[in-house]
Amino acid sequence: MDSLDLKGKWNILKGKVKQQYADLTDDDLMYAEGKENELYGRLQEKTGKTREEVETWLRDLDR
Repeated sequence: MDSLDLKGKWNILKGKVKQQYADLTDDDLMYAEGKENELYGRLQEKTGKTREEVETWLRDLDR
């Protein structure tokens, strides 16, 4: 998911992410423009997924 897609849809996706991983905090899910890599890194750390798996997971949630 590229940064423009992520930026535009993050508020919607954030709710879906929290439904699947309730232990994620708002700080974990904070999106800052230009810092997508940090967000992906936090999601990788908390979920145990690879970067590619996180990207695929977010794309699937967006459907």
